Amino acid sequence: MSDTPNSSKVVAFVIAENPPSRLDKAIARDVPAEAHLSRSRLSKLLEEGRVTVDGAAAGARDKVSEGAEVVVSVPIADDPETRPEDISLTIVYEDADLIVIDKPAGMVVHPAPGSPGGTLVNALLHHFGGNLSGVGGEKRPGIVHRIDKETSGLLVVAKSDAAHHGLAAQFEQHTVERRYIAVCHGVPNAGDPRLRGTRGVSWEQADILKITTQLARHRTDRQKQAVCWEGGRHAVTRARTVEAFGPAALIECWLETGRTHQIRVHMAYAGHGLIGDPTYGGARRLPRDHPGVEAVAGFPRQALHAETLGFVHPVTGEEIRFTSNLPQDMQDLVAALRR
Repeated sequence: MSDTPNSSKVVAFVIAENPPSRLDKAIARDVPAEAHLSRSRLSKLLEEGRVTVDGAAAGARDKVSEGAEVVVSVPIADDPETRPEDISLTIVYEDADLIVIDKPAGMVVHPAPGSPGGTLVNALLHHFGGNLSGVGGEKRPGIVHRIDKETSGLLVVAKSDAAHHGLAAQFEQHTVERRYIAVCHGVPNAGDPRLRGTRGVSWEQADILKITTQLARHRTDRQKQAVCWEGGRHAVTRARTVEAFGPAALIECWLETGRTHQIRVHMAYAGHGLIGDPTYGGARRLPRDHPGVEAVAGFPRQALHAETLGFVHPVTGEEIRFTSNLPQDMQDLVAALRR
């Protein structure tokens, strides 16, 4: 690898034996690990015409042979367009390569048309104060996973290309430990004949609810996800009851896959939508004489908290694991239901 005067870094390598037939797959296999170029990053560079094979421009679907010389021109990271904002953060862990944040409910992770500011990324840019390596061609935090705006809890963000590449690979391979605490309507029960007759629902070890479906965008509401059986993305959620409150339950959920809104959609599909969820929670209410009825009716968000996050540090190789206490609003909700 070398730097060039036109603000690009050159990554040159040779295609090894028995390459895949398509160039994009071959370079993803053979690109030097120290370049820290993910499959998606390489695809983008191919689209931008920044990859040559034996001196000629090349496309993703081109065929490539053993011994071909590949040169990838990687732009040097630019300063971000998103502006830094002085927003308080709860930092659980930080080193030169990554940072683990305990995100409060109500904070959006990444700027979007409806939320251009006040996001986690705005806050992190201020926190880093410009001391940030290029991630994906831009000096910005590397968002390798997200949690919904109204979900609280832990998430990890890459500060370097090496961390971004390594963390993204772990999320893609579903090796990251992610456990959530939630409060749902009803109490999931292995003896419930309705659940036992629901497609994609099964039980493990008598008390672990397993939901296996595909998930895709809702046909009529593009802001929602929906269970489907063809054309979606494979999704697996497991859950167990921690404490039952009669018409509600405190549950622990863990993900085999990590799809958008996965826990919320799956629990609703199983008939146990999360309390406070305006999108998937449905119209269920507690009995009027239940001591927690007012707390449930007034709970302002989905009762979902990302409690545990565990992964292998992408640079040091150390196994690390973090936990987050239940936020005060969910503690109050549980206390009200216990009464």
